[in-house]
Amino acid sequence: MTPLAVFVRTLMKTSAVFIGVTAVMLHPSLEWSSLSHGATTRQSPAEALTDGLGVDAQQAPAEAAIDALVSALKDVDAGVRRQAAAALGEIGNTRAVPGLIDALKDTDPDVRQRAISALGEIGDARAVSGIAAALKDASPSIRSRAAAALGELQDAAAVEPLIAVIRDANADVRRHVVMALGEIDDARALPALTAALKDEDAGVRRAAILAIAEISDGENGHGGHGVHVHPHPHPHPHPNPNPNPNPNPNPNPRIRN
Repeated sequence: MTPLAVFVRTLMKTSAVFIGVTAVMLHPSLEWSSLSHGATTRQSPAEALTDGLGVDAQQAPAEAAIDALVSALKDVDAGVRRQAAAALGEIGNTRAVPGLIDALKDTDPDVRQRAISALGEIGDARAVSGIAAALKDASPSIRSRAAAALGELQDAAAVEPLIAVIRDANADVRRHVVMALGEIDDARALPALTAALKDEDAGVRRAAILAIAEISDGENGHGGHGVHVHPHPHPHPHPNPNPNPNPNPNPNPRIRN
């Protein structure tokens, strides 16, 4: 199937949902009849228009469209699945997160990579464990994208999985892992990042320097997730050395200097 055909197929699926729900809203009083198991049953326009699409007629059009795209993640054509994952990332709605997490196990590596990217763009912490599992994917490009996505999520739960793969055989993967640890800004990563300063790849070493600087900056109280305790958490004004100040330099006005 050509790319154009894949695009048209995806567009038709999405458009069908919008058209169907719009028709329901414009004609809520219509009733259609159908035969089921020899008996006559009545269907509303919503049921008739959405039965074949697997869409809940009570949903808002935007929700119905997202659910249709999530369903497209299971399409028999890998091109459709890739386009659906990319579209869900562009939309950025957390409603798509469970379906995208399932897509991380897709047999097509491009689908997996686009699902990872979409989850990173959406930024939902529920995706951390699934993306972390992709750090061990057979494809270096997927491992790199998984590390980058975890950096985008900036969730502390990703620190340990990232540290575990900081010595990946692929230099690009190591660089993305180091960058992600810097973005998460957690002091637990400092020992691993310090060791990465001796990496054989100069790009990894440069990334490690920047990551350590980011985390150390947070530790010094300039932002980030580093823990910084102020030496005086409840500052009080300095006590006046003279508790009973007298503006008159001569405390006894009757005695002249």
